[in-house]
Order: sequence, then C-alpha cells, then structure tokens
Amino acid sequence: MKIQPADRLRVLPQYVFARLDELKARAREQGLDLIDLGMGNPDGPAPAPVIAAAKAALDNPNGHGYPPFEGNASFRRAITDWYERRYGVKLNSDSEALPLLGSKEGLTHLALAYINPGDTILVPSPAYPPHFRGPLLAGADLYTIMLKAEQDWLIDFGSIPDDVADRAKILYFNYPSNPTAATAPREFYEEAVAFARKHEILLVHDLCYAELAFDGYQPTSLLEIPGAKEIGVEFHTLSKTYNMAGWRVGFVVGNTEIVQGLRTLKTNLDYGIFSALQKAAETALSMPDTYLTEVQTRYRSRRDFLVERFNQLGWSLKPTRATMYLWVPCPPGLTSTDFALSVLEQTGVVFTPGNAFGPGGEGYVRVSLICDLPRLGEALDRLAAAGIHYDMAATTV
Repeated sequence: MKIQPADRLRVLPQYVFARLDELKARAREQGLDLIDLGMGNPDGPAPAPVIAAAKAALDNPNGHGYPPFEGNASFRRAITDWYERRYGVKLNSDSEALPLLGSKEGLTHLALAYINPGDTILVPSPAYPPHFRGPLLAGADLYTIMLKAEQDWLIDFGSIPDDVADRAKILYFNYPSNPTAATAPREFYEEAVAFARKHEILLVHDLCYAELAFDGYQPTSLLEIPGAKEIGVEFHTLSKTYNMAGWRVGFVVGNTEIVQGLRTLKTNLDYGIFSALQKAAETALSMPDTYLTEVQTRYRSRRDFLVERFNQLGWSLKPTRATMYLWVPCPPGLTSTDFALSVLEQTGVVFTPGNAFGPGGEGYVRVSLICDLPRLGEALDRLAAAGIHYDMAATTV
C-alpha cells in the first residue's frame, strides 16, 4: 500500500536550501572545499552576554517546564520596550506581541490561521519563500506582483487591478528585502497603509533585516505609520542581528486581533519557546546600541569588499543600504540555476539561484555576506581563476 501525501505538499516546489544541501554534500564527497555564500546563516556565535544568560537560565530548576503559550511576560515586555526604543512605537505587551519559534514559523502559521482555500493573497516576486509557501499550504489563490530592478524592487501599488485588490485578503512584503536588499522610503509605507485601508487588506510586513543597515540609513517600521496597527502586523527575528539563527527565536507585533488569532493557532501546534532561550533573547534585545554598531560595521565592510571585487570582474553593483545580501545579475544567456550550478561545480563557491525566490528572481543570484574578508577574497579569487565574469556580450560563463 502506498500512502499519497496531501495535495498541499504537491503544490510546493522543492525548498531550494534543501536542494542546495544535496548538491553541497555531493561536492564535498568530490573533495571540494566549499565556500558557502548561499543560505543567510550568520557566522560566529551569539553575543557572550546572550550565551551567559542562557547558561544561567539552564541552572534554574523552575525553568524547564512548559512555558506560557503566549511567551514569558518579561520577554514580551522586552520586545515592546525594544520597539519603543528603536522605532518610537508603543505596544501592549499583553496583547500586541507574541514570541515565535523564528519568523519563518510565524509567517507560515499566520497563513494557516487567516487564509481559507481560494482566498486571494498578494505576494511580491521575488520574495522570501515563506511569504508565498505559507499561503500555498493554506490553499490560497496567489496574485503575484512582479518586482522590477528599474523600480528599485519596490511594489507598484498602481499596477494591481482594483478588482484584484478588492478581493485580496492579505499582502505580504519585506523591506529591507530578502533577497534583493532593496529598501523602501517612509512614503512607500504610507502608500501601503492607504492602499490596505482602501481595499480592507491585512498587511504582513517582515522587518527581519532592519538592524543590518549602513551609511546612516534607518529603515522604517510599518507600525510607525499612523493607522498601520489597525490593519497590519510586523515580524522580526533575532537570527540575523544577534547571530541566533539556530536558537529559533522571533516575534510578531501589531494588530491585537491578528496576533491573538495566531496565538490561538499556535496553542494547538506547539508549546512555545523554551524559557531559557526567552531569557537569552531578553538579554539580546537589551544590549546597547554599540553592539548594533559593531554588527553593522562588520557587514558594511564585507559589502564594500564584495561590491568592489565583483565590479572588478565586470559587474556594476552598487553598495546596498541594508541586509546581509548582494543581489547579483547572472551573466547574459544563463538562468539563475545554470549560473549557480556552474559556479559551484567550477569553484566550490555556493550562491543561491534567484528563481528560488519566485519567478521574479530569475536572472539573479543571492550572495550572503557570511564569511570573513579573507574567505570572501578567496571566493572571488576562485571566480576570477575560473574565468567567471560579467560581460554583456557573453552568452556563457
């Protein structure tokens, strides 16, 4: 007897990072020394005070049971205090903040909590995969908003037909953007709120890269915009800023009804974050701004280094204003998959093909700034030695 999986699994393309893991394992079997700039997995440990807080919490005999479904009250207060300090946004820690097992979990479960089969959901492309995979799992009818380089990868709300907007239920979006590294001005958020209020759409904003900002740029929180909290929620994670990707700690804030609806779903699916990790996360959110400056300096130096080295190979990249990524066009004549596989096979350097982020990502690869400068230099040296470059007249690598 063969048991068939549910239809919801059949609609999902293979998760690109799972496929990349297979290819990387095969490359290692062949003896390649991989330089993995694919997944956005920060290098190095979490800050020492965070690790110390986790160790101290582990020694507490009362902290090993089930945590509250809605998270520890002290962690929720740390979240709302952090939002007020960073963005001037006041939130009720009892009803407008919910800890999550990372933002990926929360984004996907939000779809299950609020999307019925056949609901129209607006999703940009390219986008972080859970922004469209979560709705697909929930049976949504996706309306894809194709983003364009000439529009700085920003959503053009005027391009969305009124009849589509009128029946749409949710818009997922993400600035600073994964994968494009695009940033949005405050006026964009004001337009988004006006659009959502006009068409009665829930805004789901992913703000996971806001602290990785450079050159004096300060990203905007959706919740800074008047009226946004009535029609929106915002997700965040400690994975990137605090090197806590494996710890699986994130949170959602914003509209009380939506936050509590997600809480209701999660009470049926998990028991929340281990209390020791919540204590560590509280410590992370209370760290001084000098820590953020150090993180920004590290990623800015990597950005500057890679932009210069890629441009020496024929690209014309401009410095990004935020995130831990570069969005690099493929040489003419190559798909993103062809280019990424060619680079992997020839050099052992791993890039993420842009089509993993939806059809709008075709023709690009995402490069993560997750190695120190000597290792990044070695990666670009390998590309140069293999003759890999960008040439508008070229049709092959």
